[in-house]
Amino acid sequence: MEVWGGAVPDSVMRYLNENPWERLEKIKAAIGDASKLTALSRGRNLFGYAPYTDTIIDGFCRNSIESGLGIMRIFDALNDIDNIKSTVKYVKKYGGTTDCAVCYTIDPHFSAMERLKARLKGKPLPQAVFTNDYFLNKAREMESLGADMITIKDMSGLIPPSRVAELIPLFKKHLKVPVDFHTHCTPGLGLAAVLMAIVKGVDIVDTNIWNFAGGPAAPAIELIYLFCQRLGIELDINMEAIARIDEELLTIRKELETFDAVKQFPRPFNPLTDALPAHVEAEFDKAIKAAQANHEETLLAACHAIEAWFNFPKPNELVKKAEIPGGMYTNMVAQLKQLNSEEILEKAMELIPSVRLAAGLVPLVTPTSQIVGAQAVNCALDVKAGKPMYTNVSNQFVALVKGEYGKTPVPVDPEFRLKIAGTREEIPYDTSHYQMQPNPVLEEAGGVLLAENEKEVLLLELFPQVAKNFLTRLKIERYQAQQHREKKQEAKSTQVKTEPITGKVVESPMPGSIFKIQIKEGDSVSKGQSVIILEAMKMENTITSDYSGRVKRILVKEGTAVQAGTPLVEIEVG
Repeated sequence: MEVWGGAVPDSVMRYLNENPWERLEKIKAAIGDASKLTALSRGRNLFGYAPYTDTIIDGFCRNSIESGLGIMRIFDALNDIDNIKSTVKYVKKYGGTTDCAVCYTIDPHFSAMERLKARLKGKPLPQAVFTNDYFLNKAREMESLGADMITIKDMSGLIPPSRVAELIPLFKKHLKVPVDFHTHCTPGLGLAAVLMAIVKGVDIVDTNIWNFAGGPAAPAIELIYLFCQRLGIELDINMEAIARIDEELLTIRKELETFDAVKQFPRPFNPLTDALPAHVEAEFDKAIKAAQANHEETLLAACHAIEAWFNFPKPNELVKKAEIPGGMYTNMVAQLKQLNSEEILEKAMELIPSVRLAAGLVPLVTPTSQIVGAQAVNCALDVKAGKPMYTNVSNQFVALVKGEYGKTPVPVDPEFRLKIAGTREEIPYDTSHYQMQPNPVLEEAGGVLLAENEKEVLLLELFPQVAKNFLTRLKIERYQAQQHREKKQEAKSTQVKTEPITGKVVESPMPGSIFKIQIKEGDSVSKGQSVIILEAMKMENTITSDYSGRVKRILVKEGTAVQAGTPLVEIEVG
């Protein structure tokens, strides 16, 4: 059961005011040893967006396993094996199971004309990079590190059944450990790809329960159960328990309708009690025969017919064309809607392939999917404002291009690196310069530290702004409860002063929240100097002053949500 990792700790602090460690421990207490609990870890980046030191990785792995985690799925967004070594080492040290994932991705499609134009400019486009040998070699390197199992992680849902038919036998032939297959249904390939993986001898497949399956998610376990029944394959799972869980999930999904990016519910179905019409039964048999015969077109048609009858979402052609993960797409939609910038979604999607190539043809999986997606949004905002692309770049995009996230599949153009990061040479991240997040005393919470124990320190390191807000709120509420005071605080004004603005103003170029204020009132600033770090789309963006002068007023506070054009700093010039 995948219950933690990825975006879960961030989300439960950000939206539910819940401690991620307590959440994991409560689930473990309820589940016991009935099922292994699993989580995702982004290699050296863990759950965050920056490379961490071995000390932090050690503490994180130890606390995760002590809190009930059984299996850690470890991957690196660049498929850079050096970035997963530490996590593999510490998960095994503390008795966990290491599931190392190879991130599946595809090469961009360039026309002959595009290749010719690039060659004439002296910058030929790359030939095929992500071959079967590429993925197998990554898997073998992971196995040699001590991986207990290997996952083909297709976070974009872009792997066709025909490619699955090649990779699964290749992995099974050359690897000694179990092979897992993970994909999504957004572009319409997921169900057929999982069936093909089963037919070709995969050991484990990832699924979702009925009312949270299909579309941006993985295929439904109930459909896989029906296929396995016909294939004579036993599933090590209690389907009666699954049916009871699904009833609860239906209620929960209805409660979350406001936040539902799909808003399409599958036809109610319980494979243990409900019969299927003959024509639907026939599609299951047709799909199995097509998979066994490697007939991809027939297989896809049958699986699409099955999904259509059960009312699962149709293939998303926009996502398929843009070659991005479904989760990345739904995240962009949700965030742009929240920031009232939905109109730039199509342009941002259009720019993703070029941004990805410029950054070294990185696979699109967190955090690189978020970095590339957020930068595509920034570029779309630049275009909308009549500015050159890359006028606004996030700190994480700069770090990616610079080389701080590791080796990219193809080298970044030195001239592009110079433009973005100020250096032609690749500069790897040096963890010896890592600085821990500030851990101040909260006078308003009775003089306690913001992070009072190792687990809270780890939250602060991995999610600086979100954890800071969460822990501050937690400590203040605890203190106020102890003092028998009101738990609700008066809303504070987002502006420090209300008198008219007479000086020059630094404005926010995009919606977001104030992550860090780098200057104080009375400071002298020069044109081009960084004054504020803005968090937008979970990325940190440097806001610079267009003027030289003295800081008269700072018009926002850290943590303040702002829109594009919001005044941030007033500067007296002359």
